[in-house]
Amino acid sequence: MAEVNIFQEQFGKPSRGAATKVVPYMNEWVQAFIRQAPFAILASSDAEGHCDASPKGGKPGFVKVLDDTHLLIPDVAGNRLFQSYANVSRNPHVGLLFFIPGVDSTARVNGQVEVVDHEALVAKNIDLEIFNPDEEAKILQGLLLTVEEAYGHCPRALKFSNLWDEATIVQNKSAAPI
Repeated sequence: MAEVNIFQEQFGKPSRGAATKVVPYMNEWVQAFIRQAPFAILASSDAEGHCDASPKGGKPGFVKVLDDTHLLIPDVAGNRLFQSYANVSRNPHVGLLFFIPGVDSTARVNGQVEVVDHEALVAKNIDLEIFNPDEEAKILQGLLLTVEEAYGHCPRALKFSNLWDEATIVQNKSAAPI
């Protein structure tokens, strides 16, 4: 956050703690969070900036921390639309937001990815796991992410939304539109 953007000029600069938490590697807290996270959202966009956000899930640690600047995100056979893969073939920049159910904090990681095929994963002796697989579930390929920035995100949004509140969950289940 070296430069001040127009919104910071209008509303104020971030606190020192917020401004210095964004680093070009995954600190120990971010790595530990990712190893415990069973869910993430992958944001990508094509060369023209058309965006997509794709949910990813599995056993805690399904996204593999390879070192402090690399993650491996498995691609489990799904709807076969491959929007994220089409996007990253034109624009390798992605963002990941990791969640742990019941925990209000999140971890954010942004960087560039390259597609790694199944044979390359086997050759690197990387075991990717599928949680609760069905007959359609298999690892097709993966995304190797090189970290450009990573940080823990404060719990305010999840607290404001009551996302993990049990009474809210029960009410939402009974009134769900599906």
